[in-house]
Amino acid sequence: MTRLQADHRPRDARRYEIADGRLLVTGTQPPAHQAAVVGLLVALKQACPPGLRVAVNSLDFRPTPHLTLRPDLLVCPAEAAGPQYTPTLLLAVEVISPTTRTTDVVLKRALYERAAVPAYWLLDPAAQELTILHLTPTGYTCETVIQAEEIHEATFPFPVTLCPTKLLS
Repeated sequence: MTRLQADHRPRDARRYEIADGRLLVTGTQPPAHQAAVVGLLVALKQACPPGLRVAVNSLDFRPTPHLTLRPDLLVCPAEAAGPQYTPTLLLAVEVISPTTRTTDVVLKRALYERAAVPAYWLLDPAAQELTILHLTPTGYTCETVIQAEEIHEATFPFPVTLCPTKLLS
């Protein structure tokens, strides 16, 4: 069996990722998913300091040739952002949808953890909640779960005020 590498993925409108040589394919997401991505993008872009890049669906995270993930949203050092991918992430964000819940909560969490991504956020539009995880020597630890109208002042990868309801509106 041939293991897939990033340069051998199909080129079409679907989202393709490679985990340990296995192809993960995600189809079109519902409008609530897209609205959540845009809401979080705006909040992060407005707070992002120079030297860091916030990207949506434009950069792959490729720490190895057999691991290529495309988070819904990412933050990386600007100097690490190439034209197609970055080998370094500070933050990976996945927006949970009915078709991606298990992949985002279980598989991708393990993959980002293994790749030593310092922060992983899960935004769930249906539950109106944002889970913020940070990497410790023993794996990801839940820093907080922000629900609906609650406000949280995140400090990493940079200071930003977060409120799930505002992100989703």
